[in-house]
Amino acid sequence: MRVGVFDSGLGGLTIIQAITKIFKGAEIFYIADTKFAPYGEKTQEQILQHSLDIVDYLLKTHQIDALIVACNTATSAAIKELRERFPSLIVIGTEPGIKPAIEATLSGKVGVMATPATLNGNKYQLLADELSCSNSVELIEQACPGLVEQIENGKTKEDKTVSMLHDWLKPMHENEVDTIVLGCTHYPLVSDTIKEIMGAHVKLIETGCAIAQRLKALSEEQGHTNNGHLEINVFSTGKINKNMINEILENWKDGGEIMVRSND
Repeated sequence: MRVGVFDSGLGGLTIIQAITKIFKGAEIFYIADTKFAPYGEKTQEQILQHSLDIVDYLLKTHQIDALIVACNTATSAAIKELRERFPSLIVIGTEPGIKPAIEATLSGKVGVMATPATLNGNKYQLLADELSCSNSVELIEQACPGLVEQIENGKTKEDKTVSMLHDWLKPMHENEVDTIVLGCTHYPLVSDTIKEIMGAHVKLIETGCAIAQRLKALSEEQGHTNNGHLEINVFSTGKINKNMINEILENWKDGGEIMVRSND
């Protein structure tokens, strides 16, 4: 099984980390699109065209069988078109985990941290309106411009990053939010700081495990036996922080191989 995965940077590796725990017998081709990052500050049209270009490259160069759009922003902008253009391809998107957050909250107050493009996207708005209204839950939304860049540069613990998180989380703390949706694949990389600010009791909802399970299930439907070696190939379109790659995947004990390459 050959699986293509892309994100605007290294955030999607949090999904790869979840995949390594349950998925075997595959070769993964991950593209960190650092040259075009951040997606969250691009137009919907720009993100759609860029997503189509990346998938075209993955199909022609690596003959992928499955695609994971490891980015909430790109999913919102492109997932419908990708499924229509490539009907023979397994296509899995990434969406903010509002539904599991609603199921987990005890206070009825759910925080949503995401990029501006995700929060402004029609896909997110429809999902949020439908679920919050039908479940009588209040969503406290917070756009986090600049956070992806801090994480990409390995500045997860720096004073500036912590200060940004304090400012964004203050309204959630004041509103007694007990569950927070991490609506960007980068954000789990600052989950420790979020817990320090909000308190250890806060529940953080990310989507890596659900995506990994979905990939496993859909692949097995097509005959994948899910055993054997796993290889991860990491490509970047621009500068990449290799230390962050090692940090994100440091707990991978499968014995497989990680190859890091840069290309245009």
